[in-house]
Amino acid sequence: MTLRHYLSLIDDIARMALKADAARFYFGYLWWLIEPLLYVAVFYVVFDVLLGSKRADFLAFLMCGKLTFIWFSKSVIQASRSIVASKGLIGKIDLPKSLFPLASVQEGMYRQLAVFALLLTYLMAQGYAASASWLWILPVLVVQYLLIVLASLIGAYLVCLVFDFTLIIGLAMTFLLFTSGIFWDVRALPNPQMADWVLTLNPLAFLIDAYRQVLMYGHVPDLVHLAVLGLVIAVLALLTLQVYRRNSQFLALRVITS
Repeated sequence: MTLRHYLSLIDDIARMALKADAARFYFGYLWWLIEPLLYVAVFYVVFDVLLGSKRADFLAFLMCGKLTFIWFSKSVIQASRSIVASKGLIGKIDLPKSLFPLASVQEGMYRQLAVFALLLTYLMAQGYAASASWLWILPVLVVQYLLIVLASLIGAYLVCLVFDFTLIIGLAMTFLLFTSGIFWDVRALPNPQMADWVLTLNPLAFLIDAYRQVLMYGHVPDLVHLAVLGLVIAVLALLTLQVYRRNSQFLALRVITS
């Protein structure tokens, strides 16, 4: 299979999954926007209405964090189960097993494009000026996409080995939810060194902060950090794909016999 056919097949599987998923619900494609907005609404009620956030811009702050986190968490959780969920097809056709998590990632990306359009529309409606500086969001999007690819490939491989990893991945997402600055500001930590450690050790926290720096404050993100992070993630993702290629038959046997 050539690289062109491989990428085309990933996209075709993602598009078919989107159509099938939309056909299951009355509101169809609108759920791409309704679901993340409901998540934002829950956090807004808890942290602003009930607990009384001191930020005047809390809703915009929350949307930048939560909507980008949902993209990561939902994509990784769905992709981690994609190979096991395709057990019937894997038993009949010898396909690269990496197709399945990558197709799930692609599916999540299509959903997120609509969510980001909504986010940008809201920010402009609230008076945040759209400017050329917003273009810095593009490299941030690329790095987050690569991070989702890497986490999804690793997650799907581990679930093939031991299905119990689905529970561990879910717990990991809960941990990241509370440690990535979704509803609190990493830069507001009383210890600046602690803030630096969080942004360095938690790539998701760094990316969420980068979205806010660009969209809310018009600042250029830390390009050196972003470039190094993207390079490391890309190299690890390529190495993981090699592991998939070498262990394709092993993964197929694990899935079929499980």
